[in-house]
Amino acid sequence: MLSRYCLRVGLLIAALGSVVSVSVAAKPVKEAPMGQFAANQIRHIATYFPGRMAGSPAELLAAEYLKQQFIEMGYPADTRTFDARYLYTNKDTSENWRKISVTSVIASKNGDDPKQIIIMAHFDTYTPTSDNEVDNNLGGLTLQGVDDNASGVGVMLELAQRMKSIPTTYSLRFVAIGGEELKSLGAKNYLNRMTQEERDNTVLLINLDSLITGDRLYFHSGRNTAPEIAKQSRDRALSIAHRYGIDAAINPGSAEYPKGTGCCSDQKVFDEAKIPVMAVEATNWSLGEKDGYQQRAVSPNFPQGVTWHRPQYDNLQYLETHLPGRLEKRSHDTVQVLLPLIKELAQAYTETPLEKKNK
Repeated sequence: MLSRYCLRVGLLIAALGSVVSVSVAAKPVKEAPMGQFAANQIRHIATYFPGRMAGSPAELLAAEYLKQQFIEMGYPADTRTFDARYLYTNKDTSENWRKISVTSVIASKNGDDPKQIIIMAHFDTYTPTSDNEVDNNLGGLTLQGVDDNASGVGVMLELAQRMKSIPTTYSLRFVAIGGEELKSLGAKNYLNRMTQEERDNTVLLINLDSLITGDRLYFHSGRNTAPEIAKQSRDRALSIAHRYGIDAAINPGSAEYPKGTGCCSDQKVFDEAKIPVMAVEATNWSLGEKDGYQQRAVSPNFPQGVTWHRPQYDNLQYLETHLPGRLEKRSHDTVQVLLPLIKELAQAYTETPLEKKNK
């Protein structure tokens, strides 16, 4: 009797569970708050794939994870691996070449026109290139790379998620690049494999890098980006930011990089190839020598004013303790600015192509 009673209770619970499941599934799915998906991805990448140095097992695992994320969104996506090497300096000042295989992830969304917009973020963490850097705890297996650059990858993934069902005139390419920390090896490889037609059809490359630690969001255009394109991208991004009350600016520049142009990171590779670029970063151009390297004011919590490449600072626990709420805010703010900008630049339809055709 007892066993029969337990069986009936079990079946009843299962039935109720099915009813609840059906009723929950029937409810409309609420869209997550802006920036939440990016923040969750930043935490996941930093937690499960620390030490994403170019050529490392962690880089390969992270690349596979990113590919699966794009595929689950419905994008055709694949990994691209190539052989490379970098120079390593030993304690006795002797040097030797170290061979590695660098991996990137590419997802695509075709539009009605061959022109394209590339959204790029590097996902590798810093690879020490000398015994001296190892001794000073730069890079290595424990570096979570929350700011540099899980932040850029997380934002890129949310932009991809939000754009996946929106038809556009121009195509979109989402590129999680490897080897940035080794003199932009991945970006150079990606550029070298672009045909001249692909280069000519690239309306803009948007590069996302280090969005958390810095005091302020900055938008930079390339030195070789035409003024009209800078107006449509950099200046438009700044206008959107100000509309939403987001603290953002154009960098003041330096002798080498005039006002409003980026100084470093992967966008420089494309800028030198005369492909229009816009860099998005968080730093503090009013400090130091106005080179953008100083991320924030020197303080007891940030004794060097930077977290780049430093495992003891660029990790979730440290950043969330000393910059509480910053990860969510920057994720939200960056998506808030870039989503409408990308829609404009890619000429997103407010109606489906079929509706437009039938008009």
